[in-house]
Amino acid sequence: MGRYIARRCVQAVFTLFLVMLLLHVLSTLAIQLNGSPALAYFGDRSPTEAQIAAVEARYNLDHPCYDQPGNPCLGPFAERLGSYATGDFGTDLRERPVTELLAQAVPNTMRLFAIVTITWLVVGMVCGSIAARYRNRAPDQTIRSFSVLIDAFPVFVMLLVYKYIIAVPVGNWMQDRFGSDSTWALLFKPSFSAENPWLTLIVPGILLGATGGAASFIRLVRASQLENYNADHVRTARAKGLGDTRVTIFHIIRNSSIPVVTAIGFVFGEALSGAVITEGLMNIRGMGGLVWTAVGDSDIPVIISSVTLIAVLFLMVNLLVDLGYAALDPRIRYD
Repeated sequence: MGRYIARRCVQAVFTLFLVMLLLHVLSTLAIQLNGSPALAYFGDRSPTEAQIAAVEARYNLDHPCYDQPGNPCLGPFAERLGSYATGDFGTDLRERPVTELLAQAVPNTMRLFAIVTITWLVVGMVCGSIAARYRNRAPDQTIRSFSVLIDAFPVFVMLLVYKYIIAVPVGNWMQDRFGSDSTWALLFKPSFSAENPWLTLIVPGILLGATGGAASFIRLVRASQLENYNADHVRTARAKGLGDTRVTIFHIIRNSSIPVVTAIGFVFGEALSGAVITEGLMNIRGMGGLVWTAVGDSDIPVIISSVTLIAVLFLMVNLLVDLGYAALDPRIRYD
């Protein structure tokens, strides 16, 4: 088991390096083809060549390789890695340290993902178990149809429908009925509130959890448990007189958890991609919202730092998933 975890850690570090390299190459190519992002610093103003050169020097965009299309600019990449190693992530176009922006954004993203994780774990395990228990009967058919329906809705469509069709009228009614600071009014608030982060994140988190992994998780849980319903160890447990509830919990659900745990990393990655859209549309000050704003402003340091941190978060979750997989699979646990 120790060798397995060590090997996965090395693979995670190598994957992170490849992600950072690919991100650097793509951002470099965008600069070479579209021109210097230093122009975004001046907004609608028309800067002089000297002003552009000063901004480029300030944000390390004055290297000659940025004027050579196809040049991967490995020198600036090595400098960036050195700065990251010392905790220096640079500044944004407004001279604010990126580390401060990330420190403000990370807690909100963690809150959102706590709600997302609880949503698709609870919905996936409960609905998947019910569907497997009543295979090809009304509950199974209903749950499978529900999973196809929510899987067909892109997360941005669900959020737009919620924000402009549901949240606004319901939120206004709640404010008139219970007051603007009431729990119900904040729960249906159509935008994020820094003073009440948990309440204003519950509904967006549930929507992202439902459309960002719950449907596939339901089908995986159902298929995994169906394989165990007629397994030898289940028939033996029932032959010994164990109750149906105990057999389901300790012999079917428990032994069906290995593929389910493995899929958590993939579902989490899907939710990460949806977080950028969710936080951007709902004005949530998280890592996804930071990327959403930075892309519109052509703020290269913020984009690279935020996406790198998102990649680190994704790899950490996958390492935890690998640890859970190793603990559940006896072939690895006793290796």
